[in-house]
Amino acid sequence: MTVAVETGTWQLDTTATTVALAHKTMWGLVTVKGTFAGVGGQGEVRPDGSAVGTLTLDAASLDTKNAKRDIHLKGADFFDADNHPEITFAVRSAELRDGDAVHVVGQLTVRGISRPQSFTAKLSDASAEALTLNAEFSVDRAEFGLGWNQMGMIRGLTTVTAALRFVRSAA
Repeated sequence: MTVAVETGTWQLDTTATTVALAHKTMWGLVTVKGTFAGVGGQGEVRPDGSAVGTLTLDAASLDTKNAKRDIHLKGADFFDADNHPEITFAVRSAELRDGDAVHVVGQLTVRGISRPQSFTAKLSDASAEALTLNAEFSVDRAEFGLGWNQMGMIRGLTTVTAALRFVRSAA
């Protein structure tokens, strides 16, 4: 699929967007999965075809379907949502390559700690009015101050998956 995305401003369609995480715990025996209900974002496609933008997650909106665990994850041992209510990904550059592959370079900020992050997303359902980016990448939670690890139960990387639907902003 080769597409040309319209230049201009695009807004995240929060009703058609999902951002989730998955992490192995209990010494790799159980995978904890969760989604963020509070997402927002925008982007700009420049005349040269590159894009920049920002995705914001409400850290307190994480839902793993276990209330006690969610309280712990939102607390000081993990996301510390009271002091760091937002998780952000600032896209410094997004370029369409090889058909529907989008090379994304940006900065992920969690708990006030920022680290560079790059990955390849897939562009799908692109039209003049809407587009979807699908991405999956891994994050080392310890790099963001999420080092709590009782009895060594939590190992490895956290997988982040996102289906981001953008709609063209009205002029």
